[in-house]
Amino acid sequence: MYEGYHFAGMHLIWWIVWALVLFRIIMNPYNPLRRRKKIGSPLEILNSRFASGEITQEQYLEHKTVLEHYLGL
Repeated sequence: MYEGYHFAGMHLIWWIVWALVLFRIIMNPYNPLRRRKKIGSPLEILNSRFASGEITQEQYLEHKTVLEHYLGL
């Protein structure tokens, strides 16, 4: 009745859909084997900022006392 041409367009669309799905799987930017970077505790972050020179000694001591007060360190 349709002589095989009725679903020709749909067949092409499915090939494109499957190609896109396979491309997405292969080119996935998320790598499950890669581990997330550990951020660290607030005191470790403060220590690293002081060590890199981002903050002065006065700022470091001020922030450290605040952290010790609120975190109970």
